Amino acid sequence: MRQMLKASHRRLTGLLGILGALLALMIAGAGPASAHATLESTDPAQNSVLATAPGSVTLTFSESVSLSGDSVRVLDPAGKPVDTGNPGHADGHQNTARVGLTGGLGNGTYTVAWRAVSDDSHPVGGAFTFSVGAPSETSVSTAALQDAKADSVVAALYGTGRAVAYGAFALLMGTAGFVLLCWPAGAAVRAVQRLLMTGWVSLLVSTVAVLLLRGPYERGSGLGQALDLSLVRTTLDERIGTALAARLLLLATAGVFLSLLVGQLGGPVPAKAAGPAGDERPADDGDGDGGGEADELRRLEQRAAERPQREARIGLGVAGVLLAVALSATWVGADHASVGIQVWLALPFGVVHLIAMALWLGGLATLLLGLRHGLGAETADRFSTIAFGSVAALTVTGVYQSWRGLGSWSALVDTEYGRLLLIKVGCVAVMLGVAWISRSWVARLRAADVERQGAAGAEHAPTARPTGAGGTVRTGRTGEEAARDVRELVAAGAGGGGAAETADPVRRAQLERQQAAERKADRERGFTPAKAGLRRSVLVEAGVAAAVLVVTTMLTNAPPGRVAQAVAAGADRPGASAPAGGAQAPQTVPGQTLELKLPYDTGGRTPNAKGTATVTLNPARTGANEVHLKLDGPDGGPVEVPEVQLAFTLPDRDLGPLPVTLSAEGTGRWTGTAQLPLAGNWVVSVAVRSSDIDQATETKSLTIG
Repeated sequence: MRQMLKASHRRLTGLLGILGALLALMIAGAGPASAHATLESTDPAQNSVLATAPGSVTLTFSESVSLSGDSVRVLDPAGKPVDTGNPGHADGHQNTARVGLTGGLGNGTYTVAWRAVSDDSHPVGGAFTFSVGAPSETSVSTAALQDAKADSVVAALYGTGRAVAYGAFALLMGTAGFVLLCWPAGAAVRAVQRLLMTGWVSLLVSTVAVLLLRGPYERGSGLGQALDLSLVRTTLDERIGTALAARLLLLATAGVFLSLLVGQLGGPVPAKAAGPAGDERPADDGDGDGGGEADELRRLEQRAAERPQREARIGLGVAGVLLAVALSATWVGADHASVGIQVWLALPFGVVHLIAMALWLGGLATLLLGLRHGLGAETADRFSTIAFGSVAALTVTGVYQSWRGLGSWSALVDTEYGRLLLIKVGCVAVMLGVAWISRSWVARLRAADVERQGAAGAEHAPTARPTGAGGTVRTGRTGEEAARDVRELVAAGAGGGGAAETADPVRRAQLERQQAAERKADRERGFTPAKAGLRRSVLVEAGVAAAVLVVTTMLTNAPPGRVAQAVAAGADRPGASAPAGGAQAPQTVPGQTLELKLPYDTGGRTPNAKGTATVTLNPARTGANEVHLKLDGPDGGPVEVPEVQLAFTLPDRDLGPLPVTLSAEGTGRWTGTAQLPLAGNWVVSVAVRSSDIDQATETKSLTIG
């Protein structure tokens, strides 16, 4: 046994080593993955100054977007809306949004606030400004911009619904898979049937809840609009609405599947020929040849008796695989895997990832329940093998999804997606450690069963002993036979009342309580230390699995860790409104030049990986400001970098980031114009990329006005 455990340990270590090397190679050579729509261009251009007022505003995104009646709002310097509402797609292009403007617009700075739903079903939003005639001060309504933010209650309920849906899918498919692959007799256990029904009902309720909450979640409205049929109709027209509707139809099919599963496998199990443990077997009164023929006949009869159930398992297994693939596609087809690079590979990998997760986590819940209902070492060992395969599939598909979503090592710590991914990896590592302990308990349980069977095999002939109640109980029998003998004795009962007494409801209830107590005692006698240890480790594993599901839901709601998200992440970090050390943000003096120095370190080894970014702002007041950006190395000389980005954000007003279009003026020198429409505590962010994979984003605060 020790050699077997060492061999398994070597296989696991080798697999993890290979996958770790694969992860390093893939991330090292990764490019940015596309998911969550990003704003690529606008007409009028951001921060532009027009001689005459435009007739419309057009936004172009990196992927297709869905629009609502107020997806694009245009506000004049006084904060009044000047758009005609009901934006649409420009010239039928699904990756655009266009809204008309009212006539007679005066000179000044106009603010465009937009919100849309990207092709991977996630809401995105932002704001930018343009000016007519000349820039001016503007007082944009804070509430108008905050409307683009999802209601906190709706967002919490929506996220909870998605998490419950993931867990219910794992419970439903994992329990069904456990029954089909490991424990067919479990279909007749009431507790397992309740587990299946819990998964089905939970998935149904959570899917309906997500469908109703999707409209308010996208529009940023309150919970009161969850039952608005117009919003539900709009949701059904989107990709995620189609996926949710398909899931509801598939759940109807799943209900039929569950009824067949319980009906076909939940019937009487054909009796098996006796083994060493003392099961029933016909007596062999003849010679050895006669006994051999009798054994062969029994085996043939056994195979014939098991054939209907075996065929039913095959048919149900095929139907279960098709149903699991179809249900998992309702998530994968409307999430990160449906857009970006290598969609043809990401979609099947996503399906495999979800099904492997369900087999592992849902199987754990069923195993935990089965240990309380006489589940043996052979079944636990079979699930251990399936769980190992599921973990291998999860690792391979997870590595690919991580590479596709991150794109760089720095995104692991610089983005919400990367940090959540690290938490998930940590939880999975804990689960693997506990699973390894569970495998050792399974080995002990199997060894204990072998010893017990060997001891029982020495006692072929059943014996009898008096019970003191007018009957006998045979030893060397199966647990089921012993329980039947007890029930017969209880039915005979003291006083020999027989059927007359059992007809009495009070007496019948008393007998049922006695029988229940006997069954509980049988279970407790069969609950060996090895089985108790396995149950404890599986319980811990299932608890960590629940945390993994929560983190997975948060991952699907977070934008992938791409370089373009670093600026926004830096502006949204706590404390971004104030510089490090708690010092007050620099106060600008209108009409004078303000200079900000931001040291940076991308973590690379190239000469341009470290240095100082200097941002010069003039006249440092609301409206148009001339901006100069220069990058100097440690020696004070200018450095050249592949890419640099500059943006301004006003967190208190939920405005920005407002990017600055930079024009190169020599090595390490750029210039541009920044439109700062409001007074307040602004955050300037500089993103410097020194190589294909090395990047840093630095932020600093300044007060305008």
